[in-house]
Amino acid sequence: MTSSLVAYLRHLPRLFLMLFVVTIAAQAQTGLYVEYGASKVDAPSNDWIYGPTFGVYHDFYSVPFVHLGADLRGSVLGISQTTTLYSGLIGPRVSLHPKVLPFMPYLEGLGGVGHYDFGVREESNTKFEYQFLAGVDFTVFPRLDWRVIEFSYGGLSVFNGDLHPKTLSTGLVLRLP
Repeated sequence: MTSSLVAYLRHLPRLFLMLFVVTIAAQAQTGLYVEYGASKVDAPSNDWIYGPTFGVYHDFYSVPFVHLGADLRGSVLGISQTTTLYSGLIGPRVSLHPKVLPFMPYLEGLGGVGHYDFGVREESNTKFEYQFLAGVDFTVFPRLDWRVIEFSYGGLSVFNGDLHPKTLSTGLVLRLP
């Protein structure tokens, strides 16, 4: 081999590293979403409560078909009912993006603050809350997704036991460039 070819080959790993970093940065994705959901909270009244969830996610690392990121969300459930549950959560997110299909499943594990209120005769308090989520987004237009379904299972410490809300929701996601 000639010395100039050897010199070029020595720079090849740096070139691949630069291409990898640029590709990751180019695939970063941010999404704003709003959902409407129903939650079974196992409260003393054992009612279903309803309300909106809104938030933003950012996928900051991408490899083919898989995006890793974070989600920040707020929920306001049971606005006009006796039982209410308000949440502010943040945590990691992993989503699959098969290029040939318009479906994008995702998983999340979130933690934060939850405030519950069971009515006039019951305790109201703010505690640590966690949620595990799974859902599927469906691309309707190039930047607009329908969040077909999302299921979450969570927990808060209440009274001398735990409260475990189980929530089903649907909504819209606006993906930003």
